[in-house]
Amino acid sequence: MKWLFSFLMFAILAAIGCRKPVEEIHVVGGTASSAASPIETSANDWPAWRGSAGDNKASGELPPVEWSSTKNVLWRADVPGSGHATPIVCGERVFVATSDTSQETMSLLCFARATGKQLWQRELHRGGFARIHQKNSHASPTPACDGQRVFTVFTVQNALRVSAVDLDGAIIWQTEAGPFDSLHGYGSSPVLFESLVIVSGDNRGPGYLAALHRATGEIVWRVQRGNQPSFSTPIIANVGGKNQLLLSGQDQVTSYDPATGELLWKTEGPASTTANTMAWNDEFVFASGGYPQDGIMAIRPDSGEVAWKNDDRDYVPSPLALGDRLLVVQDRGVAICFDAKTGKSLWKQRLGGNFSASPTLAGEYVYVPDEDGKMIVFKVMPKFEKIAENDLGDGGFASPVICGGQLFLRTSRSLYCIANAASMSDDQGAE
Repeated sequence: MKWLFSFLMFAILAAIGCRKPVEEIHVVGGTASSAASPIETSANDWPAWRGSAGDNKASGELPPVEWSSTKNVLWRADVPGSGHATPIVCGERVFVATSDTSQETMSLLCFARATGKQLWQRELHRGGFARIHQKNSHASPTPACDGQRVFTVFTVQNALRVSAVDLDGAIIWQTEAGPFDSLHGYGSSPVLFESLVIVSGDNRGPGYLAALHRATGEIVWRVQRGNQPSFSTPIIANVGGKNQLLLSGQDQVTSYDPATGELLWKTEGPASTTANTMAWNDEFVFASGGYPQDGIMAIRPDSGEVAWKNDDRDYVPSPLALGDRLLVVQDRGVAICFDAKTGKSLWKQRLGGNFSASPTLAGEYVYVPDEDGKMIVFKVMPKFEKIAENDLGDGGFASPVICGGQLFLRTSRSLYCIANAASMSDDQGAE
């Protein structure tokens, strides 16, 4: 029996050794080593997951609230392959990440914003597909654009690979941010800050958070995280008097200095595994989950103190902060509006269907599609008011993107541009 005990201990230690932490990389002198060109996007763009400000709120001209296959569709384009990544809009181009499971390729697509014509397709990786959850895809992270480059992140050969591509589809650089091992795939999108593109590597081990230089792909900083899989996207918010990089997952909510990766604070989180993005207002930051626990919580960003927490479940769709209100759309199709200060439920409304996309705000209207493609448009305040229900007959998991009076929606087979009829002309449209 002694030999058996020794063998088991050796096996355990060997397994632990396989998941030793990644090497940390720290910023020399406390700041990024060299500056990159400024991020050049406009109010008419939607350059990254949850938009320019990271809050999933559109500004400027509003899109229509009603449409159909024959009404208010500016154009529809075929999207080859599959993926859950939300489209991004930068200038006169629309970018979409996709994957082809039969060929095991991961690619970036570019479409003309005015017509929906596909301008190019750039294959970024081939082979090395990892295991994924049945509701995940091999192209779930949304790209990000700084006005000159588009950044993507995919898992390839058990590693997290970040790429920079110019606006004409040429690859500028590709860097391995770190190892990645997950039973259910990857779902976190890159976030831009000053000269950096930041990615989360939460997985079975070793976990990490890494920042790469936008111009060169050099890893500027990388900090260790735990060995639990999670799928949340980090977000940058100016709260508590400073820029904070906020990330939920691994049983905690953590705040970092986005310039250096320095830990600012951490506190208990809503769940071991989370899959959405945090929200914030002037007073709190909000996190929700998850698996296996349920919970929605508000945290004071100057201290990390938990202000309130409940046991409601909001796993995949991200919460939406609306001033003194917090809106969640639960995966099982129930919308709940909370008092952001107290956590008290103000109203609850069953929408029907199952939801993975996140709600997007434009003016006083919230747009959110279910997995079957039914888009619900409603008002939040002072109480729930359903405005419209639109169905294009094609489901998906991507969130709606709204900018410049246009709504872009990626479905399982297509990319749509929805706009008011007054903005259309007879010669526009991919179809």
